[in-house]
Amino acid sequence: MTVIDVGEADFEREVIERSRTVPVVVDFWATWCGPCRQLSPLLEDAAAARDGKVVLAKIDTDANPSIAQEFEIRGIPAVKAFKDGQVVAEFVGAQPRPAVERFFDELVPSEADALVEQGDEAALRRAVELEPGRPDASVALARLLLSRGEREEALELLEPVHGSFQADGLAARLRLEDEAELGEAFAALDRGDLEQALDQLLGALESTNGDREDIRRVIVGALDALGADDPLAREARRRLATALY
Repeated sequence: MTVIDVGEADFEREVIERSRTVPVVVDFWATWCGPCRQLSPLLEDAAAARDGKVVLAKIDTDANPSIAQEFEIRGIPAVKAFKDGQVVAEFVGAQPRPAVERFFDELVPSEADALVEQGDEAALRRAVELEPGRPDASVALARLLLSRGEREEALELLEPVHGSFQADGLAARLRLEDEAELGEAFAALDRGDLEQALDQLLGALESTNGDREDIRRVIVGALDALGADDPLAREARRRLATALY
């Protein structure tokens, strides 16, 4: 069932608990509300089109004033999306069909999202077919190709990827694979010893006159994978700034 009527007695079960397994979009409406009558069919169509991947719960605010008060409903139609028991998106007022469709699309993983989550080679290749240049799929697949020594295909795969430090770093590494002095650093990267890898890459950056830009890209890609708050990343960024400037 993709559309359900919900009230105060079953809101906790039908919305909060259900949202822990499937997104639930709540339509706060009332019989006297003209814009509600315009919006509701669009919400129902969007829910039905997603074949059970999103549930639409309809709440009459006149019949359920305590829920309307709890969620601070001051104007209707009001729409709130729940995931894992929490409101994750919302809007107020009637919206055109394209806006409603986009709202639902953001709640439901795309086919490519699911394929990237699956993570095997066939799934990653299909994700790249569906969304060429998608960074997470392209980087994961390129790493797999690198592990098999298929460097040219990995580089070609990364060419259309833009705005990804990890993709830029991996492409730079592929260009540097034949540099013997970086072999230990790359081996450390492959076995997950980022502290040793970054130490050696930073040392190479400080001592070399050539390939500095590609070495920098490899370092920045590794730092991006670590995340801004990682202590190792903070120290490496300090050393990187010193080496560059």
